[in-house]
Amino acid sequence: MNKTLKQMQQDSKLCACFIYVLDARCPKSSLNPEFVRVIKDKPIIYVLNKADLVTTQDIAKSKQYFKKIGAGCVSLEATKSNSSKVILDEINRVFVERIKQNQLLGANFIIRAMILGVPNSGKSTIVNNLANKSRAVASNRAGVTKSKQWIRLNNVEFMDTPGVLLPNFEDEKVAYNLAFVGSIKDEVVNLVDVACHLIAKLSEIDSSIIASRYGVDSLLNTQSVDKWSHDILTAIGKKRGSVISGGEIDLERAAKILLTDFRSGKLGKICLE
Repeated sequence: MNKTLKQMQQDSKLCACFIYVLDARCPKSSLNPEFVRVIKDKPIIYVLNKADLVTTQDIAKSKQYFKKIGAGCVSLEATKSNSSKVILDEINRVFVERIKQNQLLGANFIIRAMILGVPNSGKSTIVNNLANKSRAVASNRAGVTKSKQWIRLNNVEFMDTPGVLLPNFEDEKVAYNLAFVGSIKDEVVNLVDVACHLIAKLSEIDSSIIASRYGVDSLLNTQSVDKWSHDILTAIGKKRGSVISGGEIDLERAAKILLTDFRSGKLGKICLE
């Protein structure tokens, strides 16, 4: 992380603004405090990506929060064709006076913008959307972009950068939220533990979410949170055929089913914070 951040700090000297990509399902958890070292006092445009996975009310609430701290904020679904045009529009709005001044002088004002965010927030997908082609490697999993790359679009040059996570999380809620949405690699976490915490979180938001999808409502009020979330995961595994030899439930497979359903929006439009 430190090596990547140092390089980003160096590259930031070339940039006039920053495109800060956030997962709309957990926008505050998607903020990396270490990026302050990179951004400093330059303009930020926050992008609430994967906006289709939350409600319009959630988007409005998040936009209000970021606008209160004095930053531009747009929302989009980066997998939808041309949806990222709102970013170009926002950049030109932020620099409208500079652009006009340069036009009067007959000069073409090139705006360089660094795209940053935590892994799997959709940075490279946004670059591809802006370019209307797959110029940046994109995938729905963490850790795909390995190095910086420049993309020129009209009067804006975008630098795509690797996703960066904190090496340690002081706030457990933030860590779990990022694990829920796939910003932390599944390979480095205990999926059963993550799934059980997701069950608890979803039940806290709306107890009918799990019940309506998996038909396990009879378990929702039994014993402690840890016990019933584990019981619910076991029931989900049984319902979905995650049974191994001897009739035992494959809890890791059940956890993958739950997390995949959540990440794909099959459990509904859910904002975690």
